[in-house]
Amino acid sequence: MKLRLFKTPNFADAASRAWICDSELREAFGELLKGQADNLGGGVWKKRLKENRHRSIVLAKGRHYWVYQSLFDKQRQSNISPKELGRLRALAKVYENLSELQLRYLLDAKDFVEIHHDQKI
Repeated sequence: MKLRLFKTPNFADAASRAWICDSELREAFGELLKGQADNLGGGVWKKRLKENRHRSIVLAKGRHYWVYQSLFDKQRQSNISPKELGRLRALAKVYENLSELQLRYLLDAKDFVEIHHDQKI
């Protein structure tokens, strides 16, 4: 089964401002799949980007699709708070229950942007 990778519009804007392109996101995703990321539990992962200057938060849905949810500059924010982690875990649960029809709606509404890659499970 082919994995699907998405980013939210807010993540896309932040990545663009940080000069992080989709090819770097694809490479980081491959590293994440190899265990080179921090599993924060509840479907939430933290992955370093841009030569360790930025941190991305990636949410997983049953290991079939993954969403780059948020991005922060390590110099401005060292980590996410426990409260924020709780919100991200709740959002990962929501994503986990999305149907294919709901996913299609999110894509059509541009709430998700697909990042094309060749990873399979």
